[in-house]
Amino acid sequence: MRIGVMSGATSGPDGTLSGVIARAKDLETRGFHSMWMANIFGLDAITTLALAGQATERIELGTAVVPSYPRHPGALAQQAATAGVACGGRFTLGIGLSHQMVIEGMMGLSYEKPARHMREYLAVLGPLLRGEPAKFDGETYRTNLGLAVPEAAPVSLLIAALGDLMLKIAGRSADGTILWMTGPQTIESHIGPKLRAAADQAGRPEPRIVAALPIALTNNEETTREALGKSLAMYGQLPSYRAMLDKEGAAGPADVAIVGDEKALDAGLQRLRDAGVTDFDAAIGSVEDGADARTLEYLQSCL
Repeated sequence: MRIGVMSGATSGPDGTLSGVIARAKDLETRGFHSMWMANIFGLDAITTLALAGQATERIELGTAVVPSYPRHPGALAQQAATAGVACGGRFTLGIGLSHQMVIEGMMGLSYEKPARHMREYLAVLGPLLRGEPAKFDGETYRTNLGLAVPEAAPVSLLIAALGDLMLKIAGRSADGTILWMTGPQTIESHIGPKLRAAADQAGRPEPRIVAALPIALTNNEETTREALGKSLAMYGQLPSYRAMLDKEGAAGPADVAIVGDEKALDAGLQRLRDAGVTDFDAAIGSVEDGADARTLEYLQSCL
């Protein structure tokens, strides 16, 4: 199982443009396989990772994730191809539907028929990421275009897929899925089998399963879980994540976090490996002074 780190989603120095680039350089020096960046309401993740790609040489740089609705698939493909060039072929595009409260409530766009939206979106985005023209006549998108980004190579694509329809779409049309708030039992019994079955039916290679979860090395597990539960409470209220937590039998986000001493963290990571996770995306977070650095050093020792 490859190990990467989530970056750029917090305030403070580590969330600035220079901070994220410095983080990428540090993670590469430490030997981490990847760095992932959320695209929320701060820095644009694709632009930031393109700049980080210019400052690094080996580490994979990926978005986790970019919402599809606000961007035309042709425009997103062009931006992703450019980031791919900037990263020397180390850029991975992770996309997702986001949530109704964001797309409709904040952006004023329609969230109608999200599965249809994603199928049509990929009918345009997929060929363009492979360097092929996109000719498509659907209900939402009607395109006949191609891109000519100098030095561009195909860009790997991951989809945030949790429900049955989205897992089928991801397996058929992408290189895998990237998850959040999804525990190992749910990955093993729900995500993995349905994703792999769809990929197999489409004649695609074994898909990646990138699992992002909170992780903290601490001797104060109860206090840390309580703090994580408060800071991550909103994720337990969003329908798509709530459904995954329910499948896991988890009361809230803190229950799927990997928290405790080294023995507990070893067991948590092994459980993900056993569940079929190909990549762990560590969302490092703790309330103790120095705990984030200790957690990073622990993860480095696991490489």
